[in-house]
Amino acid sequence: MEKDVTINLTSIYSVDREQSKIELTTVGKLRSLANGGFQLKYEESEVTGFQGSTTCLSFFGNDIVNLSRTGSAPSELVLEKSKKHHCHYGTPYGDLNMGIFTHCIDNNISSDGGEIYLKYTVDINSSYISDNEIYIKITE
Repeated sequence: MEKDVTINLTSIYSVDREQSKIELTTVGKLRSLANGGFQLKYEESEVTGFQGSTTCLSFFGNDIVNLSRTGSAPSELVLEKSKKHHCHYGTPYGDLNMGIFTHCIDNNISSDGGEIYLKYTVDINSSYISDNEIYIKITE
């Protein structure tokens, strides 16, 4: 089952006690996955810097989130609680291989929508880049 939803996304990037915050409200599609997870898909915009890309987030309980982005900035990120993954991250300026260590996944998504909170640290070549938090609220 797939349904149209409204997505409120807040992303906070912290580096050396300085924060940058991006807020986005957009529309997308939410669908249930056969294994009990959920998938959220939406088009990126100028606000996020990834205009021309489609983002797909797959949520599996409080343990794992997969993010894949296609289009102008293709990326594949795996956020798995208390683990580090090396991931491909595309930007309009070039591609990077990043380390993603996930501190927290608080997933309250259901077929009716809900909320999810992600907290993770990013490094490149084992050099710290930023701490990141993402809040996503999904409503019909």
